[in-house]
Amino acid sequence: MELFTNMFEAERWAAVPFHFWSVVMFVFGSLCGSFFNVCIYRMPLDLSVVSPPSHCPKCKYAIPFYLNIPLITWLWLRGKCANCREPISPRYFLVELLTGALFLGVWLMHGGQSVWLALAYCIFISGLLVATFIDFEHFIIPDEITFGGIGVGIVLSFFIPGLHQSAEPLVAVKQSIIGAAIGGAVVYAILRLGKLLFGRQKIDFETETEVVFLEDGILIGEEKTPFEELFYRDSDTIQLKARRLELPDRCFIDADVRLSMKKLIIGDEEFEPEPIKRMVAWTNQLIIPREAMGFGDVKFVAAIGAFTGWHGAMFSLFASSVIGAVAGVTMILAGKREWSAKIPYGPYIAAAAALWVYGAQKFVTRWLSGL
Repeated sequence: MELFTNMFEAERWAAVPFHFWSVVMFVFGSLCGSFFNVCIYRMPLDLSVVSPPSHCPKCKYAIPFYLNIPLITWLWLRGKCANCREPISPRYFLVELLTGALFLGVWLMHGGQSVWLALAYCIFISGLLVATFIDFEHFIIPDEITFGGIGVGIVLSFFIPGLHQSAEPLVAVKQSIIGAAIGGAVVYAILRLGKLLFGRQKIDFETETEVVFLEDGILIGEEKTPFEELFYRDSDTIQLKARRLELPDRCFIDADVRLSMKKLIIGDEEFEPEPIKRMVAWTNQLIIPREAMGFGDVKFVAAIGAFTGWHGAMFSLFASSVIGAVAGVTMILAGKREWSAKIPYGPYIAAAAALWVYGAQKFVTRWLSGL
């Protein structure tokens, strides 16, 4: 233990040129990015991130270590599998490059202050990065990142109190818990207020579309929306006009459908929703309860608060609205209005939290001290 502690003494790291460690952090980040690609692909599918080892998603070819070198391998193989020659998404290269750059940025910003603090922020940035790419593709942020992030943030606050500008572990843990609680509570309040103000959203399909109602959510194409993100009040209701509706034991034609947490109404008939494990409808329009944010965002901001305290959580929340607005206006001016509707809110929150790590924290601290 003493040997491990001595490894991270500032004097030992200072004995080596600072920018040697800058190169090390970039390489280390790209290595971590290779693993994050596995997480991004497997976590939404509830697959193990450890087993089986890395393999081609197309032909299942087990990738040997000499063909699994971050950045270099993808360029050498020109973005193709060495076995089947099928294209491999540029996302793999992008995540490795971005992780290396982000780790380098953390080191340049905080490495001179504390090695431990820089490593803690690398862990934080890693969670933001994985959450962003998963949310982009699947519109979810896994609990392993949100609940796991809350736990890791609190534990790291004890061992690295500098996360909360403190020298006292217990004070830092208190700030971490307060940050998680306030961050989650404020976003939850916004979510509930959005429900009250906006109520519902009408979705029009260009052609007749299959909508599958499962035990835990709605499936439209490959996009699944959990019921927990739709139903908060007893009055929340999903409505549609189904040209055809199939239950496990019967079928309806041209039926008006209303589904809430407690009842399912099809035409003039009423059912208990719980025993019905699957229902398939073909419709041109769907009306769903509308939320300002998803419940995953509540947990995500709570995790951010565990690392950054309530100041960081609130900064991330408000700065994300500015980032989202700028991104939305930019896409509209570029003639890509439909893109703005397809981007989830989580990546904007992650971008704002990253800004906190890369300098906004010092700005806010100075501003608050001047009040």
